[in-house]
Amino acid sequence: MKRTIMKKKNALLHIALLSTMNILAIQQKEKTTEDFRDYENNASETIKEFYRLNHTHQTLNFVLSKKNEYAALDKLLMGIWDAMNVLDTIVDDSDPDLSLTQSVHAFQTAERLRQNNHPRWLILTGLIHDLGKVLVLFGEPPWAVVGDTFPVGCAYSDKVVFTHYFAHNSDINNALLQTHYGIYTPNCGLANVHMSWGHDEYLYSVVKNYLPEQASYIIRYHSFYAAHKEGAYDYLMNDYDKSMIPLLQLFSSYDLYSKSPEPINSAELMPYYKKLVAEYFPETINW
Repeated sequence: MKRTIMKKKNALLHIALLSTMNILAIQQKEKTTEDFRDYENNASETIKEFYRLNHTHQTLNFVLSKKNEYAALDKLLMGIWDAMNVLDTIVDDSDPDLSLTQSVHAFQTAERLRQNNHPRWLILTGLIHDLGKVLVLFGEPPWAVVGDTFPVGCAYSDKVVFTHYFAHNSDINNALLQTHYGIYTPNCGLANVHMSWGHDEYLYSVVKNYLPEQASYIIRYHSFYAAHKEGAYDYLMNDYDKSMIPLLQLFSSYDLYSKSPEPINSAELMPYYKKLVAEYFPETINW
C-alpha cells in the first residue's frame, strides 16, 4: 500500500514538474530553459576558476573537518531576517545565470512558488534555501560556500560540472576513494554520504528541527544537480532518496528558472513573508 501511495505521489510530482517548466518557460522572456546552466557557452573565467578551486580543495578530509567545525552551531545567534540581510551583500560567483544579490534570488524563487499556489512550507523553502551562504561571515572562501555539490569519498561522476578539475584533488591519488562506491555501500542512502561542503549542508543543520522533512531535504540537496538533473549517483540512493528526486526537480525548476535580471520590490512583500517566517521560526536561532 505504501509503495502504491508513493508511486501516485511521484506521478503527481512529475506532472507538476512538467507543468511548472512550461509555465516558467513562458514567464521567463529573456531566456529559454536550455539557456540556463550552460557552462560550456556562458561560464566566465571567474566561474571556471571558482570550480577549479572547488574541485581541488573539496577533499573528504576537508568535508569531515568542516562538518565537525560547524556541528555545534555556536557561531552566531541571529534571526532569519538577519541572515537575509547578509544575502543582500552576496553575489554568487559560481552562477552563470544571475548577477543580482542572493536576497533578490530568494524572493524571486519564493514569489514564483507563491504565484503557482504551492504549499506555504514550500514557499518558505524557496525564500530561505540559500541562507547557508552566511558562511561568508565566518571567513569561508566562495568555493566552500556556493556551487554544485557532489559526494566525496567515492569516484567522481562525469555528470558533475567541470569534472576535469578533479585531477588536482588529492583524493584522486587514493585508490579506495576512486572506486565506484568508495567508502560507501550500495544504496546506503544520501544521509550516509558526505557531500562537498557548502551552504546546503550547513543550512540543513541549522534549520532541520524547524521545518517539515521535505523542506529540510530540499535544502540539503538542492545544489546536487548531478543527481536531480543528470541522474547520477543513483547507486548511492535508497528508496527514500529516489522518491524525493521528483520533489527536488520540482523545486529546482523554480530555483533555476525564476532567475531574472529584473529586481524585485521586497519591501512590498515583507508583510506576507514576515508572517510566513514567524510560523516556523523563533525570533533567533543558532548558526
